[in-house]
Amino acid sequence: MQKRKVVIIGSGVAGMTCAIYLKRYDVDVLVIEKDAPGGQMLKSSVIENYPGFINIDGPSLSYKIYEQVNNLKVDYLFDEVVSVKNEDGKKIVQTKHDKIESEYVVLATGRTSRTLNLDREKEFIGRGISFCALCDGNLYKGKDVVIIGGGNSALEEAIYLSNICNKVVIVHRKDKFTAEDSMIETISTLKNVEIKFKANVEKYNIIDDKIKSVILDTGEEIKCDGIFIAIGYVPINDLIDVDKENGYIIVDNNNETSIKNIYACGDAIKKNAYQIYTAIGEATNVSYSIIKQIKQ
Repeated sequence: MQKRKVVIIGSGVAGMTCAIYLKRYDVDVLVIEKDAPGGQMLKSSVIENYPGFINIDGPSLSYKIYEQVNNLKVDYLFDEVVSVKNEDGKKIVQTKHDKIESEYVVLATGRTSRTLNLDREKEFIGRGISFCALCDGNLYKGKDVVIIGGGNSALEEAIYLSNICNKVVIVHRKDKFTAEDSMIETISTLKNVEIKFKANVEKYNIIDDKIKSVILDTGEEIKCDGIFIAIGYVPINDLIDVDKENGYIIVDNNNETSIKNIYACGDAIKKNAYQIYTAIGEATNVSYSIIKQIKQ
């Protein structure tokens, strides 16, 4: 079992920022990530509210941050964490293939896309059902797609897909969008985007092992080749039992959880705004809190 000073679980913007600050102070740190570095940023086709960039796509920003991490020679372990245990003050991080003892743990596990929990949904994720237009949009070039949702994420997906798909239908359960006004204005100008307000998808119509359409609770059937779900997120916080509210980790002013020396930052915690810049601020707060403790 290897021993580390700090283990960071997750490599989105929060996890990477925390690693950068800790490594610059010469703190021994290990980042554990089960997918690609970047987290939710990898799904963003355009980011326009991050200081220093008029606009940039999520994967490009993720790569720039990851380059900083690499330049500092931060250790990475690409594996999936299955549990975190607090044993006599020692933190035991168990992955699928390894076990690490650490003095400090940072939970930067982020969030995952919410699903509709409809029949056969899990079976067709990646085979007609997607949560990322930037990742899977080209699979539906020249075809018809349905987007479920009405917030910023849904409209961002619609704007992106309108450039490559034949037709985009947005299905939203409310009578108006909850996205930013600029996005709503852009959507209104797109001729191949159709909107279905006050409607919910209640069934996926699957024929010959392929998605052919969706059935709305209004009784209407919408033919499509692909479905993109953008109805919000749920936190990934089942690794250890700390204080939470609605699944989100509760932290103090130092971003410490209810267990000493276990910290959390980014989309995993309860807060008002889930933005790139807030995740960076929280990660910075975590790193300085840890550095202060180490110096003491």
